Amino acid sequence: MRTPTIVVATDGAATGEATVQWAAREAARLDMSLRVVHVLDWDWNTARYQFDDGSFEMARSLAEKVTAAAAATARAAAPLVEVTEVTLIGNPAARLLDAAEAAELLVFGSRGHGGFAGLLLGGVSQRLATHAPCPVVVVRGRADTAEGPVAVGVDDSDTSDHVVSTAFAAADRRGTGLVAVRTYLPAVPLYYGYTVPAATIATPEQDTAERARLEEQLAPWRVKYPDVAVETLVSHDSAAGVLVGVSHGTQLVVVGSRGHGVIVGSMLGSTGLQLLHHADCPVYVDRPRKEHR
Repeated sequence: MRTPTIVVATDGAATGEATVQWAAREAARLDMSLRVVHVLDWDWNTARYQFDDGSFEMARSLAEKVTAAAAATARAAAPLVEVTEVTLIGNPAARLLDAAEAAELLVFGSRGHGGFAGLLLGGVSQRLATHAPCPVVVVRGRADTAEGPVAVGVDDSDTSDHVVSTAFAAADRRGTGLVAVRTYLPAVPLYYGYTVPAATIATPEQDTAERARLEEQLAPWRVKYPDVAVETLVSHDSAAGVLVGVSHGTQLVVVGSRGHGVIVGSMLGSTGLQLLHHADCPVYVDRPRKEHR
């Protein structure tokens, strides 16, 4: 039987230690094994003319040391977790996506160097966040804190129920509360024109309706997780702005990988990218895991 495994990417950067520690602690909470992966970003086409000068063997040796050091960090953070390590060679995004095929969760940091330089600023991060066959966690901000509730962005998408379930389970495992965030743009009367910000318009009836819809979505999970205290937040501001603001007082933010309405294109457009750039705590991008072959 396949052992459920979390895959964590490490790059040897100083900030990467917090990423590995976070992944190790999460593996302990979930009773899963942990696979520490480092990718040596090596371009065979460019390097083939220098293959005999020993540069590849030197690079591979250094890469294996990075992997071993990260694995040692993981074992120190979670001594009861089974930790394995592997050093891969090639394109970081492609190799990590391959490694995630058999994973329950893919964890990586928000900054790095070498093969992960600018991870959340370019194509590598977008590929990981949008194409991983499993949920991903981007470890950033206050990665080493265990204080504060879990936050979740709730919308009307087909996957929202799965996202809410994930957030409740995460809060329950951590013995903390949950902040459920729903944002929407109120219907603005025509006589307001386009000069008055929607957030400044009083819409008590719409707010009441949106809050009722949110409570309806949360109701089954309140019953399943009675020990999780729930706070709800309904806002007219952007989903990204609200979730980033909430992240300063939470230990984890959970969002869906796709959606419509309040978190439209969250991991494909500006909302998700803003959250991945600016959140003050780790961000969990939830998606149903693909069936493994």
